[in-house]
Amino acid sequence: MSIQARKERERAERERLIVSAARELAEAEGWDAVTTRRLAAEIEYSQPVLYSHFKGKTAIMAAVAVEGCAELVGELRRARTAAEGTRARLAAVGEAYTAFARRRPALYDAMFTHLVDLPWATPEAPAPLREAFGELLAAVEPTAAEGEDTGLLTETFWAGLHGLVTLMRSGRLPEAGHERRLALLIGHFTAGLPGS
Repeated sequence: MSIQARKERERAERERLIVSAARELAEAEGWDAVTTRRLAAEIEYSQPVLYSHFKGKTAIMAAVAVEGCAELVGELRRARTAAEGTRARLAAVGEAYTAFARRRPALYDAMFTHLVDLPWATPEAPAPLREAFGELLAAVEPTAAEGEDTGLLTETFWAGLHGLVTLMRSGRLPEAGHERRLALLIGHFTAGLPGS
């Protein structure tokens, strides 16, 4: 292995370590506890080393968000492909999405709540962001009426899921009614479809 290849591998390993430490700290104590000083202490590197990889906390959160979207893709795909029928697939994707947000609240916040410097809804968006949206699109597309903009329809479904998750997590909607609210959302998206 060349010296350059070894240095690149070590750099990639340090970046993974930084992102992993940020995720663990955020899940344990929240994003307010994640600072470059604290991360440097956690991973036993100096702050300048962190800054040689990331411009600051927001850039670290963006890396966490991309990693989280890659994980979400797998969960949404498994849910969607395991279900049979349009309504069942949409429901499975909705349940997988909300379960992901419940299990990984800090990761979900980095992905969809906190302001991070990532291009969304553009061709420049990192592949995991486009793929996560693609999994939602694959579930929503069969519900579209002829001529309907499936991208906008998917954004609307996603906004509904995000709103339910966010309002439930903040205590503004009681968790006890979540499954019924999710069923209402799915029901309205699949109304008029055969077997609905």
